[in-house]
Amino acid sequence: MRTHKCGELNKDNLGEAVELCGWVHRRRDHGGVIFIDLRDRAGLVQVVFNPEAEDTFAIAESVRSEYVLRVEGIVRDRLEGTVNSNMATGEIEILVSYIEVLNEAETPPFPIESDIEVNEEMRLRYRYIDLRKTAMLEKMTMRRDVTRHLRNFLDNEEFFEMETPILTKATPEGARDYIVPSRTHPNAFFALPQSPQLYKQLLMMAGMDKYYQIVRCFRDEDLRADRQPEFTQLDIETSFMNEDEIMAVMEEMIRQLYKEVIDVRLDEQFPKITYQESMSRYGCDRPDLRIPLELVDIADEMKGVEFKVFSGPANDPNGRVVALRIPGGAKLTRKEIDIYTKYVSIYGAKGLAYIKVNDRDAGLEGLQSPIVKFAPEEVWEAVMSKAGAQTGDLIFFGADKAKIVNEAMGALRVKIGLDLDLLEGDWKPVWVVDFPMFDWDDKNQRWNAIHHPFTAPSCSEEELKADPGAALSRAYDLVLNGTEVGGGSIRINKTGMQQTVLEILGIGEQEAQDKFGFLLEALKYGCPPHGGMAYGLDRLVMLMTGSASIRDVIAFPKTQSAACPLVDAPAAVSDEQLRELSIKLRKVAAKEEA
Repeated sequence: MRTHKCGELNKDNLGEAVELCGWVHRRRDHGGVIFIDLRDRAGLVQVVFNPEAEDTFAIAESVRSEYVLRVEGIVRDRLEGTVNSNMATGEIEILVSYIEVLNEAETPPFPIESDIEVNEEMRLRYRYIDLRKTAMLEKMTMRRDVTRHLRNFLDNEEFFEMETPILTKATPEGARDYIVPSRTHPNAFFALPQSPQLYKQLLMMAGMDKYYQIVRCFRDEDLRADRQPEFTQLDIETSFMNEDEIMAVMEEMIRQLYKEVIDVRLDEQFPKITYQESMSRYGCDRPDLRIPLELVDIADEMKGVEFKVFSGPANDPNGRVVALRIPGGAKLTRKEIDIYTKYVSIYGAKGLAYIKVNDRDAGLEGLQSPIVKFAPEEVWEAVMSKAGAQTGDLIFFGADKAKIVNEAMGALRVKIGLDLDLLEGDWKPVWVVDFPMFDWDDKNQRWNAIHHPFTAPSCSEEELKADPGAALSRAYDLVLNGTEVGGGSIRINKTGMQQTVLEILGIGEQEAQDKFGFLLEALKYGCPPHGGMAYGLDRLVMLMTGSASIRDVIAFPKTQSAACPLVDAPAAVSDEQLRELSIKLRKVAAKEEA
């Protein structure tokens, strides 16, 4: 039906007879000559209709936005003064000799190219129209390029692409499973995989050596801007490599990806910091290193003051008191400070104390704050010195349980860094290593795995049993501009260690056999040392395109309530289907439904 794509034509095609297909992007009638910008995936080209060709001109007069056309014509130069430098095809146009309307179109529910903001649910309901936008097409193109590069890199590194099952068994991965009832096995259920974790470990046990897969994963969890109930993951596993070797290969893959796809040169060697250092300096385990602000511990300075807001957490083993210096921050107004105070309350902070440093050399007289009176001058001098305060700075303080302080002040650090445009550099990758194996759940009085139950500890089995809380894991996360784009670890490859970890997690022998019997059995038959990594492909593309949400880089995403307005899913099924599956529905109470 066509000889060329619209966006491919240029002056090299002058004089050629061409046949094009596409959508009417824009139609203009200039003094009896009709111009149409014809659009396809490759771009736009201007096609021209002269009134002398009466039949084609009459059809051109009738077409409207988003009509689908096929045209035949000759490529010619645009007239002097009409060249459009904003179009790749802006030096040429097509003089049309034949036009065919392949399909008419109603007026779209929103403009294809416009600065008018469109409700996201409307965009998702008509996603096939939304995807026609140039910006959306560019993001989908970037996604294709990213996927292509990752595949090529891993193929060249002799990784073996393999598929793992989608219908599988529920395993503890940190989120709820989507379950699928089995018609042929009444009252039994499959689970959609949260990741191919156990299957890829089994492939290492099978001697596949190096594996990768671009795979759909499913998690029934509360959603955020960078979360979806179904998402795409680049899953990788390899045998006979330690964590440093795996990280080196993964680092080179990301470095090449950025250079070839968006022409960005990342550091020749990504820095590494420990989990403990990351939490101490940045309040989180996914630090944005573009922001030069850091948390400074001042608990020692505050232990003896009468101000209980500070001295209480300072003397609490589970508490934390920190200072966050904002260079030049003294210019912030009280209204702006109140906005930040309200912001940290989202994370459980009860308030946000501050001091404006009006004159660093004037001692107590140079400090402006309601809290200055609650501690002696020598304490504030020690705090100012430790925080590195200068004249014109503002110091924010956080004091509470360590978890609340880390979350609130860590988030505040990022928000202020972005608000005040304090970023240093465009791209800052970092490896975060030496995570704890477990964290303690006070509510349920049990240990939980920080990553997953198959991550190897960096200590012996005996040391792990003696003090689970002190054990570090052989895990590593890759963080880019404050977003975790990938995480991995060395896996447990011995039966005894795997059983010990499951026992610490409160999974008894029978439960372990029911859930992981196949894995424990496989470990007995010569399991090699192995480890791997998984990347959130959607997150990676979101970062590389500068998008605000992963929904913008997924062709057909779900809403934040995990629904699809396009096909109206999820939806009810017939009573007959439910009977076949041996399922009986219960009525959901109004309160529960809400």
